[in-house]
Amino acid sequence: MARQILLIDDDASLRRVTEFNLQEAGYHVLTASDGAAGLTLFKRYRPGLVITDVQMPGMDGYEVLAAVLALEPQTLVIIVTAFSTVAQAVDAMKVGAYDYLAKPFSRDQLSLTVAKAFEYRNLRQENTQLKAALSENVDSEQIIGQSKVMHQLLHRVEKVAASQASVLISGESGTGKEVIAKALHRGSERSNGPFVAVNCAAIPKDLIESELFGHLKGSFTGAIKDRKGKFSLADGGTLFLDEIGELPIDLQPKLLRALQEQQFEPVGGVSEQVDVRVLAATNRNLDEAMQSGAFREDLYYRLAVVPIEIPPLRERREDIPLLLDFFLRKRHAGTTVNFSEEVIAYLQKYNWPGNVRELENVVEQMMILRSSDIMGLADLPERIGRPSTLTNKVLNLPEEGYSLELLEQEAVEEALRRCHGNKSKAAVFLKIPRHTLLYRLEKYNIQTS
Repeated sequence: MARQILLIDDDASLRRVTEFNLQEAGYHVLTASDGAAGLTLFKRYRPGLVITDVQMPGMDGYEVLAAVLALEPQTLVIIVTAFSTVAQAVDAMKVGAYDYLAKPFSRDQLSLTVAKAFEYRNLRQENTQLKAALSENVDSEQIIGQSKVMHQLLHRVEKVAASQASVLISGESGTGKEVIAKALHRGSERSNGPFVAVNCAAIPKDLIESELFGHLKGSFTGAIKDRKGKFSLADGGTLFLDEIGELPIDLQPKLLRALQEQQFEPVGGVSEQVDVRVLAATNRNLDEAMQSGAFREDLYYRLAVVPIEIPPLRERREDIPLLLDFFLRKRHAGTTVNFSEEVIAYLQKYNWPGNVRELENVVEQMMILRSSDIMGLADLPERIGRPSTLTNKVLNLPEEGYSLELLEQEAVEEALRRCHGNKSKAAVFLKIPRHTLLYRLEKYNIQTS
């Protein structure tokens, strides 16, 4: 509990009065009559605040302080001491105690000291979260992967970043096209300039011209003041046009001119000159769009001076353990929670139609709904665990080939897992007679409980 306190005092009368006053103030209080019993309670409940008397038989308050901070360094400890030993309490603060209360103390003194302790604790947690959030903003732009295809991609990004060429980034939804765009920006001479991203699919068609090029006051109904467009905002830096395949055909000539001449006209205004590098991305097949007349060929070739294609996650399954760990630490820095080897292997077989974005969402859902600190198959989202959703095909075999016997063994083991070890149900699931299943169990030495 956030407002839980452990109170340790061998004076039963004072302990009861202090407990009552703290409960009246809205705190949940655990009590112990000596240091050893208090430490046992602390190990079990890990309260955020400990109030301990100094003079106690056996383990005294200073020993409790040292033991508590050794277990949980962030715990706040308030020392209760006689007035004659206040100097010792101050020394205790030097080695980690948060504050002290000198006997006899009033109810108001107790309430004020405890309230300040929790306020300090909350501020410290907010500070930690803020630092983590700032770190996350940097971490979220990392490109994670050690597979061969990712090494090739990163090498291409590094070479292209230093140029001024327009780049067309293609890939399925969720593969991280904006992450690649930001990497290109960071690696360029424009890295100190702005990075401006526009999702062309998210802007209504009648507003996208104004969004890209800006407008002057009164140029159309609702234009109540001048507004700069994304091209102006990106001057000296990089403009990232996401979902470029959704750009209306009648606006494409104006974009082409802006790319060719680094010049454009705001709606209702006069020509402006800018210095902008344009990166674009799409998950659509632009070859088909050009054939159907939905996308101009001259604009395509102007955008795709250097094409970069991001592989889907199913083509770099060896990166999945790295990504799992990255997303886990990204949002939950310092956590002791982890994935079981079984669930990692299972996730490497999943087809990931939503790619890296889907993987990140799965990690967060598992963290929220997990049943233990080692996340296993039972913690997987239901849609991940259903074979019908893994892929349109039952199998997705690696290019280097795969053992048919190992495939059969895995199918039997998976059927048993889904049927909770029930052989009759597993046989029905596999659409084979029960005696055939028993033969396979013996053949592959598959143990069942």
